[in-house]
Amino acid sequence: MGAFEGQAVVVTGAGGGIGAALAARFAAEGARVVVNDIDEGRAAEVAARLGATALPGDASAVAAAAPDVLGGAVDVFCANAGLSSPGDAFADEEVWAAAWDTNVMAHVRAARTLLPHWLERGRGRFVSTVSAAGLLTMIGAAPYSVTKHGALAFAEWLSLTYRHRGVDVHAICPQGVRTDMLTAAGSAGELVLAPTAIEPEDVADALFAGMAEDRFLILPHPEVADYYRTRATDPDRWLGSMNHLQRKWEGA
Repeated sequence: MGAFEGQAVVVTGAGGGIGAALAARFAAEGARVVVNDIDEGRAAEVAARLGATALPGDASAVAAAAPDVLGGAVDVFCANAGLSSPGDAFADEEVWAAAWDTNVMAHVRAARTLLPHWLERGRGRFVSTVSAAGLLTMIGAAPYSVTKHGALAFAEWLSLTYRHRGVDVHAICPQGVRTDMLTAAGSAGELVLAPTAIEPEDVADALFAGMAEDRFLILPHPEVADYYRTRATDPDRWLGSMNHLQRKWEGA
C-alpha cells in the first residue's frame, strides 16, 4: 500500500508533462486520481492509462466538480495547469490577463473551494507547480515570470496562514523540464533551460521526497537554491548575470 492509498487527488493540467507524471505517481501510490486538462482527449488518454477519472475543462472549476466524480472530498489538490506566456512589457493585455487567470487566480479559486472543508476536518494538501521562474525569473517571458512570482506568493501565504490547522502546502520550482512548455519557450528556453532539463518523472520524485520530509519548497534542480540565495543576498550581482544572459540571447 502506498502513502496515499485511497486518498482523493486532483491534478490540473495533467494531459501531459509534469501533470501526467504527478497523476501517475499518485495513482501508483494507491490514490483515486482525477485527471484534469483543457484538452478533453489528452485528459481521457492519461486517465485511461492510469485507471483514473478524466474531468476535462477549466482548471478553475475542477475543485468544485471533483467531489461528485470521486464520491467524496478532495484530499490533495495539485494546481499544475499553467501558461508559458512569452513576451515583454509590451505583450498584449490579453496575454497578461490569461497568464494571471491561469497561473494565479486558478489557484486562488481552488483554495476558496477546498479550504472550508479542509479547515473543518483539520487536513488537506495543496501542491502548486510554480517553476524556478517564480523564485528567480525567465528572460523573454515577462507575463510568465511575474505571474509565477504571484503563484509562489499565494502558496507561501496559504502555508503560513493555515499550516497550524493541518493544511500542507508545497511549491514545486523546477527549471527546464522536457515538456511541451519547454518547446514553447523557444530560443530562450534552449539557452537557459534545455542544458539542464530533466524528465517530468524526476519532478514527481522530487515532490514525493519533499512531502515525506514536510518541505514547502520543492527544488528538482538543487542548484536553484544557490541562485535564489544569490538573488536575495546580492541582487545586483544576480541581476548582472541575468542581464548577461539577456544580451547573449539577443545576440543569438
